[in-house]
Amino acid sequence: MSLAVPEPVLRELGRTEGGSETLGLLVRDQHTRRLVLLRALLDAAEAAPPSLCPPAALDRLRQDWALLEAAERADRAAVRTVLLYPLVGPWAQSCLRGLTVPGPAPGLPADLAHFSALAAAAAIRARLPFTTRLTAHDGLLALPTLGALRTEPGPTAQVDAELTADRVTFRQGSAAPVTVRITADGTRADDPRWLPVVTLPAVRPGAAPVPLDDLDPYRTAGSGLERHGLSAVTSLDAGERTTWARSWAGVEPLLRIGGPHRPAETAALLHCVVPLAPPPGAAPTGEGAAHCSGTRREAFGAVLSSRPATPAFFASTLVHELQHTKLAALAALAPLHHEDAAPRHFAPWRSDARPFDGLLQGAYSHIALADYWQRFALAAERLSHRDQAWAEHARCREQVGAVLPVLAGSGALTPEGRVLVNEMIAMYHRLTDTPPPPGHLTRAMAYVRTARMIWRQRNGT
Repeated sequence: MSLAVPEPVLRELGRTEGGSETLGLLVRDQHTRRLVLLRALLDAAEAAPPSLCPPAALDRLRQDWALLEAAERADRAAVRTVLLYPLVGPWAQSCLRGLTVPGPAPGLPADLAHFSALAAAAAIRARLPFTTRLTAHDGLLALPTLGALRTEPGPTAQVDAELTADRVTFRQGSAAPVTVRITADGTRADDPRWLPVVTLPAVRPGAAPVPLDDLDPYRTAGSGLERHGLSAVTSLDAGERTTWARSWAGVEPLLRIGGPHRPAETAALLHCVVPLAPPPGAAPTGEGAAHCSGTRREAFGAVLSSRPATPAFFASTLVHELQHTKLAALAALAPLHHEDAAPRHFAPWRSDARPFDGLLQGAYSHIALADYWQRFALAAERLSHRDQAWAEHARCREQVGAVLPVLAGSGALTPEGRVLVNEMIAMYHRLTDTPPPPGHLTRAMAYVRTARMIWRQRNGT
């Protein structure tokens, strides 16, 4: 059997694990795709009719591209930090779509103007002196990975930016200039008009800090949040940032409980957290069981999440969402199935019918959760923590058991998909070797039966 991805890699990923070589393979492929996408964007602008990309806009794109190239010659790693930032992906996709898809593209001028901010951010990180004019939208000029400048209200505003040494100065009209210091660990300014991107400490030594980005204008653009059951984006005040940081501080030890591969995959794959507002049912402070999270294929490395109630649920959220990140990256390397996209399948974690790909994604993330919560339960010292972990484990395990026969019975799995699913089945059986206390198992089975009954009533089957 010839496989596009080495079998040991598929088996590792099928166990929801992944060593440094496996994760590196996924990351390198996604980064290559991002750079190709950016080049395709420039080519599409060159080929676009003047009605879509006027000569002045095209000339500006060329200037920005030249600034990017000069910055990369000065400091390649610094520029790649900007170009490979997760939230650059949704912008690039939106821009390319506007340049190539027939029909009106009302957001395209703003998308094209954002390329200037991207190039400026790259030059700032590379410490390459420059002077340029940037366009703010709706009172905000966002510089990816660095922060945003609050400007005068209005649909657009022109801002002159100049970098000299380690300081960038912004000037807008008659307003007093804003000077931002560029430091090794971010940006600093005495002026409240500058809003730096807040970062969470690295999850392990040698890894990069993780931006908690509530500023980037493309963090949820085109994501269809409501369609996927997610709440709206939110901007954080100082108190909320402190609360996020406090919860984050307890995440790494709890990830470690799930096995050494959990902190490792978080360090390798998580490059941005986008805070979402508390979903319906949550207390005003965000505390409580109600929680939502998600990922975006075009924003590799980003996790969108409302604030989890506890560090343990923060850790489990990362375990859950980073499986989606891994599986989407693997599917980009090699198709896992040839099933159609018709929503016809029962998934105990959703009330709507799911396509086969959604079923595979959900089963993959939930079997990782079942593994995580089982390890947590076995390591927990407090009875309340142990009971909660066993309950989560039992529910996730039963949910996966309800859909594995559908995945295993599909004749449309590719050879790569077959290896992955077979490994998931083996992992499921290993989990049953250490069963939860009988009460938890009984309740989990009843939960899945009820979910199936409700699903049939709602979906008429």
